Amino acid sequence: MSYLNMKDEKLIPVVVELNTLLANYHIYYQKLRSFHWNILGENFFDLHNKFEELYTDARTKIDEVAERILTLRHHPMSNLSDYLEISKVKEVSPLKTDRDMVLEILSDHKILLGQMTEVIDKAENASDEGTIDLIGAYIREMEKTSWMLNAWTKNTSDKLKVDTIS
Repeated sequence: MSYLNMKDEKLIPVVVELNTLLANYHIYYQKLRSFHWNILGENFFDLHNKFEELYTDARTKIDEVAERILTLRHHPMSNLSDYLEISKVKEVSPLKTDRDMVLEILSDHKILLGQMTEVIDKAENASDEGTIDLIGAYIREMEKTSWMLNAWTKNTSDKLKVDTIS
């Protein structure tokens, strides 16, 4: 019995993009774990906790993306070697400064957000409202997290755009 009101041929591109997102999230997750374990310095407590918060969130999203693929009646990728091959998020050495770790995470966020946009584009073409809703929420959350991490990298003397403030 088909419980979906969508054509499989239109869902295949959605599943491909979701699998790419899944691969990206797996490498991002492991990078966060590595940073969590290897953070040093005066920001240790703040970043150790933040990295744990981020990897816990990523772990949840990994499961939700895989379950969405299953909901669409396809199997999610599940081999690490496949993730490493197709992921745009790349492994890096954890031996970085706290600032470089945060900048690396922000770079990964850009990749993840770009991939989420690809998923949304394909889901819109397939009239896949469930995937659009799921990934739209991820985008909103990651944009907010990125703003906060970016703010952490700034000096207190840095300013935001003021041309729209009266």
